[in-house]
Amino acid sequence: MDSTVITVRTGGRPAVADLTDQAAKFAEGKGDGLLHVFVPHATAGIAIIETGAGSDDDLLTAVDELLPTDDRWRHRHGSKGHGRDHVLPAFIAPYASLPVVGGRIALGTWQSICLVDTNGDNPTRQVRFSFLKG
Repeated sequence: MDSTVITVRTGGRPAVADLTDQAAKFAEGKGDGLLHVFVPHATAGIAIIETGAGSDDDLLTAVDELLPTDDRWRHRHGSKGHGRDHVLPAFIAPYASLPVVGGRIALGTWQSICLVDTNGDNPTRQVRFSFLKG
């Protein structure tokens, strides 16, 4: 297995960061296999979505509606509503596995690999790309 870690700066507010180009560079020339994308944080996830047409903002709006930043959460350290950030990975998993064919990630036309980070208390994330040859 080939593996590398990248650092992604998401800033101090909820963000959807497109990782597709970095993932494609990692997979380039590796032949056929599986690309596994993993964020080793308790408050972030990986989503395969369309970006650039508003879907990334729509996703953050949906997360806010589903998991509001209020005082309902038992997990209370950090900023107000931070407990919701710890629930996020149950809805947006911290990983995704994608087929790679001929060194290219087999994404659909409008699909992007995105880091979803709602935790403004932690503005820098690590993401691990792992490739398992087929």
